[in-house]
Amino acid sequence: MSNQLNIPEYNKLISRLAIKLNANGERSVLQGHPWVFESSIVKQNKEGQTGDICIIFRKRDDSVIGIGLHDKSSPIRIKMLHHGGSQKIDDAFFNKAIQSAFKKREALLKTNTNSYRLLFGENDGFPGLIADVYANVLVVKLYSAIWFPYLKPIIKSLIDISKAETVVLRLSRNLQQSNIDYSDGQVIYGELENETVQFVEHSVHFSANVIKGHKTGYFLDHRHNRKRVGEWSKGKTVLDVFSYAGGFSVHALANQAKEVTSLDISKQALEIAVENGKLNDYSGKHTTIAGDAFEEMEKLIQLKQTFDVVVIDPPSFAKQQSEIHLAKKKYAQLAKLGEKLTAKKGLLVLASCSSRVLADSFFDINQQVLKATNRPFKVNLKTQHDSDHPIGFPEGAYLKCGYYKFD
Repeated sequence: MSNQLNIPEYNKLISRLAIKLNANGERSVLQGHPWVFESSIVKQNKEGQTGDICIIFRKRDDSVIGIGLHDKSSPIRIKMLHHGGSQKIDDAFFNKAIQSAFKKREALLKTNTNSYRLLFGENDGFPGLIADVYANVLVVKLYSAIWFPYLKPIIKSLIDISKAETVVLRLSRNLQQSNIDYSDGQVIYGELENETVQFVEHSVHFSANVIKGHKTGYFLDHRHNRKRVGEWSKGKTVLDVFSYAGGFSVHALANQAKEVTSLDISKQALEIAVENGKLNDYSGKHTTIAGDAFEEMEKLIQLKQTFDVVVIDPPSFAKQQSEIHLAKKKYAQLAKLGEKLTAKKGLLVLASCSSRVLADSFFDINQQVLKATNRPFKVNLKTQHDSDHPIGFPEGAYLKCGYYKFD
């Protein structure tokens, strides 16, 4: 195994920019928000390049109120690293932030789990940078070019703390198009024998394609919800809608569900779900349905099929402000369809990962739809992210999940 870190030397000189903001921008920084928009900047001593260090001064008395990195290509012009007075941004600064993030995950790692999110972007002080660990493979995904000048010390610290033997670099679409030094899915440390990596989540075995899979290969944020659904699925029939690689399905099978149906539009994802199921001992039947979730659920209703446990975990419906109204309609529609598919005394689990649809709003939609059916139910639980996805600012809270138990 090669233990050389394959990262090109960064030859551009990093500048320090003196920044002053308007009243709204100042307030946002003083309140600890990680983003400064271009429209908030009223004074800048020179033109900045992506990755330059921005020192933000208070207009009133020229005191330092925060430090961030300059992103020339984004309307979020400054990504904050530090709120408060002067702070040196160096290898030791990043190492300390990584140590702090790891401490928040220690309780999770005492369970039989070796997959976790080590850095959750802005919420851990690394805006636009995600680091996920799958067994001995570390996957770092970048959403902003601000990190290229600092990548070497950050990756070194991440390797040291996670004991990773391999590091894969993933790039967002915009970085894939603009960067010539790196490529998406590049192995920058160690060797990767197989792009599909096996890992354990609360004693259940899974795999993730760390080169071609969505995001970093898998969705870790629902881990505890999957564990719960699995525990409630013993001897039951389960429908997992928008199943992707079978997160909920596999936990249900591993907990000896009687029959599990995985529904997803991607045949490839369903094949992975079936393979993930086979990594565990199970006795139940695993069937798959490939197709549009809304249409396929309607077909199941027409066939008068019901399930003891129904999980509906769609992708984000509101990637921008203009989509919020339609997203809410879709959530209402899914709640209606889900209720019709949930058996007597069954459990309906409804989730949303649209950050623009707030938790209160999402839970209100579910409550109204289910009340209108005149079918008695109670709300068993409302949950958010798992512990390796700490919420550090309002927009960081995207995941919400409601458990509705029918009489």
